[in-house]
Amino acid sequence: MQIFDTLQDLGHEQVVMCSDKITGLRAIIAIHDTSLGPALGGTRFWNYANDEEALTDALRLSRGMTYKAAVSGVNLGGGKAVIIGDAKTMKNEALFRAYGRMVDSLRGRYITAEDVNTSVRDMEWIRMETKYVTGVGGVGGSGDPSPVTAFGVYSGMKACARFAWGTDSLNGKRIVVQGAGNVASHLVHSLTKEGAKVFVTDIFNEKAQDLAAQTGATVIKPEEVFTTECDIFSPNALGAILNDDTIPHLSCSIVCGGANNQLKEERKHGTMLKERGIVYGPDYVVNSGGLMNVASEVEGYDRERVMRQAQGVFDITMNILVTAKERNILPVEASNAIAEERIHKVRHVHGGYNGSPTIRGV
Repeated sequence: MQIFDTLQDLGHEQVVMCSDKITGLRAIIAIHDTSLGPALGGTRFWNYANDEEALTDALRLSRGMTYKAAVSGVNLGGGKAVIIGDAKTMKNEALFRAYGRMVDSLRGRYITAEDVNTSVRDMEWIRMETKYVTGVGGVGGSGDPSPVTAFGVYSGMKACARFAWGTDSLNGKRIVVQGAGNVASHLVHSLTKEGAKVFVTDIFNEKAQDLAAQTGATVIKPEEVFTTECDIFSPNALGAILNDDTIPHLSCSIVCGGANNQLKEERKHGTMLKERGIVYGPDYVVNSGGLMNVASEVEGYDRERVMRQAQGVFDITMNILVTAKERNILPVEASNAIAEERIHKVRHVHGGYNGSPTIRGV
């Protein structure tokens, strides 16, 4: 990888490599664009195969956060961080406090939150060293953002249904949900409550079994996720799962889920979905509820307002799908265009973000 060429191509402002020998911390913080405000994005703890894979993930995820904030009307920029290692064996107070000091050194240009394999408790350890963290518990904290993320995905899925079938009812629809983590669990509860016939899978079978026992969903094997006949396929695990190998096996009418960066290559694989007549709800649009949740904490947390914003994902998704149809472009191209237009206009007003934000209650 030619790192600086890659940063310039993707439009990143700053990438910080973090290392602490005693705690074993190895992390990457990527700040993509701060035109709309300080960069906000979660910290992912993952056992990457190599450092380049970790950097690529941080760069892709942080760029997605910029677009997510812009298209959802949030006054924040895009950032993301990854901690490299095995979350099952490495997570501890000292490591997260060391990481918190790294976040603090950026003086508010980056605000962190939960992501894959990190929790409210981890955020509270980070908070011991910096105020630039959201998603913590206690007074003024928003806690776990996954219920709001899931509600946004549910709202976006209903918009896709309205666009595809003329009705947003999911009653009786066959829906394959990939993943049984926090977001997927809340989503499955909503879907089964509405009367959808849900099939769920996870690489950790016990999680899928527990979720099925709670909701009445049917468990399928991970290798069956792309071949099970369904109306809607909902990816809620990791990214790049819509690619040359998987798309030809899909039998659905809609793809809509909470995972980030679902399209391995945006234009190529977005086109493949379109050619197969599959409606795609852009991932960073439908999963923006989590960002809305933690963004509210920066201003002073208001749960009712956050839930109204997440419900608004329906209208945002519909606007993108209609715009894509009218312009004969891909949904992801439509959402990118809407996001870029807002970023360009605001950047003209005040440029990048350099100051420290005020986080209420801190």
